[in-house]
Amino acid sequence: MAPSPITRLRRICLALPEAQEVETWETPTFRIRGKIFALAQEDAVWLKAPKGSQEILLEAAPDRFFRPPYLGHKGWVGVRLAGAVDWEEVAALVRRSFSLVAPKRIAATIADAPAREA
Repeated sequence: MAPSPITRLRRICLALPEAQEVETWETPTFRIRGKIFALAQEDAVWLKAPKGSQEILLEAAPDRFFRPPYLGHKGWVGVRLAGAVDWEEVAALVRRSFSLVAPKRIAATIADAPAREA
């Protein structure tokens, strides 16, 4: 039996340096030094995205990406985790979000490493 989406997401997030899981608002959040880089929902994850990326992703694949409430106006992007999920893409997006939130020294440690699911 395949692991649940949240289990797979947790493995990806916690494989990053100094990443921690904290339950907030009755949902798992993944943080680096107290700053959220991924917020899990039932069948989705919300991630910080580089400026301008949200619009590009939503236009390119509205079936996979959405503008999450509360954080969407800040450029965050929602990624649906139901159905056929490209977990390599999810891992790459999680790593990008982590890199945007993490201190530069820590972000640099993953900059050249390939995206992978833990």
